Amino acid sequence: MKRILIYIILVIGIGTYAQETESETVSGKVLNASNDIKLQNVHIVNLSQVIGTITNNEGDFEIKAKVNDTLYFTYIGYKPLRVRVTNDWKKFGDVKIKMTELGIALEEVVVADVQLTGYLEIDAKKIPVYNNYRYSISGLNSGYEGGSRQPGAVNKVLGAIFNPADFLYNIFGKRSNELRKLRKMKKDDEIRNLLETKFDRATLMALLQVERLDIDEILRNCNYSADFIKFANDLQILDAISECYEEYKVLDRK
Repeated sequence: MKRILIYIILVIGIGTYAQETESETVSGKVLNASNDIKLQNVHIVNLSQVIGTITNNEGDFEIKAKVNDTLYFTYIGYKPLRVRVTNDWKKFGDVKIKMTELGIALEEVVVADVQLTGYLEIDAKKIPVYNNYRYSISGLNSGYEGGSRQPGAVNKVLGAIFNPADFLYNIFGKRSNELRKLRKMKKDDEIRNLLETKFDRATLMALLQVERLDIDEILRNCNYSADFIKFANDLQILDAISECYEEYKVLDRK
C-alpha cells in the first residue's frame, strides 16, 4: 500500500513539474497590423528577465516568460510595442501580435559630394577624424574619454575618478535595481545583436527604465565625448554605461 501511495505521489509530482516547466515559455506570431503579413527577424526582449529572441521566417517566436512579464517588440520601420504576459496567454497558447508601420516623410535630403579616386590610401584620408582621447591610469582596468585634447582634460578625468559621489551617486544610486540588469544584458546574445544594429537608444531606455537625457548625462559624467554619445551604437553605449557603473560600485565601497 505504501509503495502504491509513493508511486501516486511521484506521478502527481512529475505531472506538476512538467506543467510548470511547460508554462515557463510563451509563444506567438508577429504580423503587420495593416495586411497580416508575417514579420520575420522581429526582436523580442523580455524586459523583466532580460532575455531576447527573434521571430523565424513564419513570424513565430517562443521566449521564456512568466505572468506579468513585459515583452518588448522592435522591428525596423515599425512602432515598438510592449505586451504584458497574461494568464490567458499562458493558458491558451499562441497569440497574434500586430505591429504598426511608421510613416516617415523626409522633407529634404542633403547628399554630400565625395569624390573617390579608387585608391584606398588617398580616399581613407577623407574619412572624418574625431580628435577625442582616452586616458589610461595605472591601477584601473579601463581608460577615460576626456574629449578633445585640452589643458583641463586630464584634471577633468582625475576629478571624475576621485570625486564620484559628486555626480554618479545621484545617477546610479537611485537606479541600482535597473542597472543591475546590465550584466544580464551583456550576456544575452540576442540582446547584444539587437543593440549592435540600433542607434536610437529606445531599447536601452526600455530595459533600463531611464530617459534618453539620463543616458546622455551618465555618459557625459563618465567622461565620454560628445562624438561618442552621438554616434555610438546602442551596444557600445551599453558597454560604456556598464563599465562606468562597475567602476562606480568599486569606488562607492571605498
